[in-house]
Amino acid sequence: MTDLTPDSSALAMAAAVAHKDISARELMQLHLARIAERNPELNAIVSLDEERALEGARAADEHLARQGSIGPLHGLPFAVKDTHAAAGWRTTYGSPLYADHVPDHDDLIVERIRRAGVVLLGKTNVPEFAAGSHTFNKVFGTTRNPHDPTRSAGGSSGGAAAALASGMVPLADGSDMGGSLRNPASFCGVVGLRPSLGRVPTWPTGNLWETTSVGGPMARSVDDVALLLSVIAGPDPRTPIALGDAGRLFAPPVTGSLAGLRVAFTPDLGGLIAVDHDVAAVTEEASRRFSRGGARVSSAWPDLSLGEDIFRTLRAWSFQASYGALLAEHPDSFKQSLADNIRLGAELTGADVARAYAERTQLVETMRLFFEEHDVLVLPVSQVPPFPADQEFPTEINGEPMGSYLDWMRSAYLITVTGCPAISVPAGTTPDGLPVGVQIVAPHGADRRLLEVASAFAAAT
Repeated sequence: MTDLTPDSSALAMAAAVAHKDISARELMQLHLARIAERNPELNAIVSLDEERALEGARAADEHLARQGSIGPLHGLPFAVKDTHAAAGWRTTYGSPLYADHVPDHDDLIVERIRRAGVVLLGKTNVPEFAAGSHTFNKVFGTTRNPHDPTRSAGGSSGGAAAALASGMVPLADGSDMGGSLRNPASFCGVVGLRPSLGRVPTWPTGNLWETTSVGGPMARSVDDVALLLSVIAGPDPRTPIALGDAGRLFAPPVTGSLAGLRVAFTPDLGGLIAVDHDVAAVTEEASRRFSRGGARVSSAWPDLSLGEDIFRTLRAWSFQASYGALLAEHPDSFKQSLADNIRLGAELTGADVARAYAERTQLVETMRLFFEEHDVLVLPVSQVPPFPADQEFPTEINGEPMGSYLDWMRSAYLITVTGCPAISVPAGTTPDGLPVGVQIVAPHGADRRLLEVASAFAAAT
């Protein structure tokens, strides 16, 4: 037994298991004890199965004892996001319509994580069908923020972020359409990476060409994020839009420098987004940290005004395609905001979707040209700090009303539609001690470079 704790790094845990300094069963027991301590209040882990988890850990120890080859995550406790199917494990998607659903297959991201050697212990909580950046549903209830349980943990990967921040798991998988990796990472003070489009392929899926949502890694450090990315990234013959780089290219250690880095900083995308004063203060200080590290920081931003129509159109279109028939069959089984968004999708025409894709093509070119002059773009992750957990979404920012449950997420979803990789890294806290992350964006395909910049920023922090 080593001096590992549930707050140690995933890299340290994996090395300790591989060197037999700790058994997978002992490591699992450490995490189950932490879950027993924190989860009743936070409600981050759902569908917990301690008996199966301990049996899986015992099997991992036996495999290692036989001197078999092991994966990079061998023996690490893991809880899969409840919107990712895991064969044999209850997967509800946060919906009462799937409250007893047990899939017979793994999603590709889960398949890869399992192959790397993890031991599953349960799932992480999500909002209904991952819609919205606050984690609550009728099946399991609300996930709460480890830094202040009266506050939201964000979403849709809110269970994952809260479990990480409280030491219930060392790594977590997430997904991100409008900020579902980045917002909860910011709210809970962990690291969340939305990779480049195609970096982490999705399968199975009803639409291979729907490219607003991506899977990605979450962890307590950039190195640990890189470790999980190295497992889940890489091409797959079932997904023709996958990028061709092998996952191992992203493996830690990740080192970088801020010296000479061309940083474009904007607190509000040129007035396109409203940002809470406390969040703005933390992000402004983050920009000064880049400068002190030797970066050349300038006030600059791309014109992302087209992103509003692009995101809302493609999101509604995607939701209607995925859930329209289900809503028609069960009209009273959806939360109102999601039902409204699905119905909005039904009103779209082919011309609307074509316009959104044409605008997105323009936006991709805007970003390509922008990154000829800048290495990274830095801006807020979330426009607000963690808000009260009994509130569905923020209704105002600095006194400015938010018209819908999406308005406060613009700082994330305007980046979504560019297709660029974006990472949330802890940057500081509000006067109330609530975490605030900074969002760093790099050109499409530059995921390794983005990890290096994030690592250098984290070191400076």
